[in-house]
Amino acid sequence: MAIDLYASPFHLDNEAIAWVHTTREALMPRDKLAQLFVLLARGEPDEVSETVRSFKPGGITRIYSDDLAAEIGLVQELAEHSAIPLLVSADLEGSRMSLPFGTSVPNPLGLAAVDDVEATTAISTIMAREASAVGLNWSFTPVIDINAAWRSAIVGTRSFGSDAEKIERHALAQIAAFQANGVAATVKHWPGEGYDDRDQHLVTTVNPLDMAEWEESFGRLYRKAIEAGVMSVMSAHIAFPAFVRALDSEAGAEAFRPASLSRILNQDLLRREMGFNGLIVSDATPMAGMNDWGPRDEVLPEAVIAGCDVILFSDDPNADLMRLVKAVADGRLSQERVDEAVTRVLALKAALGLHKVEKPQVSLAAAQAVVGDQESANMARGVTGRVPTLVKDVRGIVPLSLDKHRRVLVFSGGVVLPFVPAPLPLSVPDRLTAEGFEVTVYQPGMAVSPRDYDLVLYLFAEETLLTRSRIFLDWHKLTGSVFGAMARYWHDLPTLMISFGWPYYLHDAPRVPAYVNAYGSSEALQAAVVEAILGRQEFAGTSPVDPFVGSEQGRY
Repeated sequence: MAIDLYASPFHLDNEAIAWVHTTREALMPRDKLAQLFVLLARGEPDEVSETVRSFKPGGITRIYSDDLAAEIGLVQELAEHSAIPLLVSADLEGSRMSLPFGTSVPNPLGLAAVDDVEATTAISTIMAREASAVGLNWSFTPVIDINAAWRSAIVGTRSFGSDAEKIERHALAQIAAFQANGVAATVKHWPGEGYDDRDQHLVTTVNPLDMAEWEESFGRLYRKAIEAGVMSVMSAHIAFPAFVRALDSEAGAEAFRPASLSRILNQDLLRREMGFNGLIVSDATPMAGMNDWGPRDEVLPEAVIAGCDVILFSDDPNADLMRLVKAVADGRLSQERVDEAVTRVLALKAALGLHKVEKPQVSLAAAQAVVGDQESANMARGVTGRVPTLVKDVRGIVPLSLDKHRRVLVFSGGVVLPFVPAPLPLSVPDRLTAEGFEVTVYQPGMAVSPRDYDLVLYLFAEETLLTRSRIFLDWHKLTGSVFGAMARYWHDLPTLMISFGWPYYLHDAPRVPAYVNAYGSSEALQAAVVEAILGRQEFAGTSPVDPFVGSEQGRY
């Protein structure tokens, strides 16, 4: 397929185009294929550096430590030893998916609760400036999925909500802010997630919409993003039967082939019908949503054959590289298709200015001047303070006061994170103690007498999670027993439930009299919620999803 490098989203000049073609033609066949890989870089800097030197991938996705100096040193070393500049990527989604040394910012659902495009632009600009300062040049965001299937644990807090118009406004603001500050944006998850409540990490999910419904929602979102010049699209492990069956009514199982392996969805729909000229990156290839479809010897080459220009992540990069070598040798993967993919990888690098001799150099001093500076911290704090949303308070419990609520019993599930083996403690109990409240954190087996307390506080902090089919209020786990799971205290004591993540706990506790959504569990958000429940700051957020999940029961 012809690639117009002058056109959107690359907009390359003659010098940059010459660099793309010259660089591609100078690569050995093996190194061309290596350019199609973005490897997950989780280890120590020395380990990452050695892997990059030996494999020579097109890019890495860095899981950052909190050691800014070490991270800057790694970027400098990689630049020194990489003949072709690297794409350095991450999922800049805010909250717990932020740079650990950067400014604390809300996640997409929190920004949607604020619903101020200028605020989203400001937060996205902070994220991009800090990313650029540490050498990060590509983000796998914004997420333009739709919170339609509310039980979806994988869409959850990563989306801008359930309204396509709102998602469009905030996603376009983030794309513009990222790309104006040297970070290529990616819209995901093509062809659209949110109507299937399962997780692509575990199974190929399905977009069940008919073509008219899809065009009004996801079609609109992707067309707007493409018109805005978004540089990449992530092709996900999501099937879209309606489009496949529109071309072949007898498609059978092929209707459920994931987009990451579908020429029909990537080349016919995304490229030809939608007019996308940028780079297509697969979703993470170790996910079961792709590998459910067939053995890796078949499906890995098929991702490139089907139109993905980049293979995202590999448990065994050398083995996966050999899978592509074999596919080229036996004719499944044409050299023309390889060259096309390499061209787009190099074009993205050129569009970011990575090929230029005079490009800005990453340094510790420059990064320290940008990352977490006071102006950014003040801006982010102001936006974060507008996130907390008072969903219901049927008995007028908030604001809390020492006169009425001094003795507090806290039930907490802690902060649940994908790669952390045990929940982390929330700081809300300590913050309340510092305010003069007498806080008791419930421990399983503890006897509870309502006369010993003035307030019951339930705290949950589960943002979007990987490989968790469901997020729900697990009363048994929370209390440690069958009988504890059945106990309800809100008829005897004022009771407030706060979610620092998933916004739908009213489904499991519809009669709790007061409920707050904060969408994220960062320290900044915990501080903002405490300010709001103590009445020192108004609850300014508005729900970007239906917290009552279509049921009237939870309103009372």
